[in-house]
Amino acid sequence: MADAVFLSDADFEQYRRLIYNESGISFTDTNRAILEGRLREQLRNKGIDSVKSYFSTIAANREELKAFLDSITTNLTRFFRNQAHFDALQHFVVPELIKIKGASGNTTLKIWSAGCSTGEEPYTIAMLMSEILPWPWKFDIIASDISLKCLMTAKGGFYADNRIDGIPPRYLGKYFDKVEGGYKVHAGLMSRIRFDYHNLKNDSGQRNQDIVFCRNVIIYFDEAAQHVAINRFWDAMAAKSFLFIGHSESLFGMGTKFEFVKTQWATLYRKFI
Repeated sequence: MADAVFLSDADFEQYRRLIYNESGISFTDTNRAILEGRLREQLRNKGIDSVKSYFSTIAANREELKAFLDSITTNLTRFFRNQAHFDALQHFVVPELIKIKGASGNTTLKIWSAGCSTGEEPYTIAMLMSEILPWPWKFDIIASDISLKCLMTAKGGFYADNRIDGIPPRYLGKYFDKVEGGYKVHAGLMSRIRFDYHNLKNDSGQRNQDIVFCRNVIIYFDEAAQHVAINRFWDAMAAKSFLFIGHSESLFGMGTKFEFVKTQWATLYRKFI
């Protein structure tokens, strides 16, 4: 039965290889228990009693494979997570970009929230940019994730009462409506963000992005997959653009072309060409 799921070493290697090849997410012996736990849930939900049968299903059906990858993705997030990053965005990154791009007459900042989970990060960015950008500057946000379930939550813009911690009261009143059980993002703010499915292992097709947020995502990749993802960001970004990664993540030792930038608020990386 599904409750008794146990991966043999051969099963684990088979699943591990499929997950890595499809998403770049790396499972090792240290996080094997997480994979087994997620498999228990999937088998129970699907009414399947064999890990081998389930593997055959996801290997043959792309939609089932997407659902499986969705189930193993860690989706811990919140509004204004790591406030120091948003302070650096407000006080350093945006003024720098306005100074650089203003001379060319281009007054739109392009922003990519990669690995956006349930939407708290891109909505946070949208609120902040709405507050700080001077006229005639505008912003365009693309938010992507490998989890279709998370993207549906993000697109819906509804957050339960226990999910709105961290939002300043003034922002909550200005950009959300109180509804039964929680809060709904204003349609105007929702319209500023395009949500899209994307696997960071693949080229997103994004180009000339001025700001990229990809926080607490590459930590789940091995070194080779990290290189692929970081190089994809480089290709997607404009000259003199900025990259935010998680506070526990680093590009040191990876041989990338990004420059390390230390501000009084937070550290980040820059494509300085």
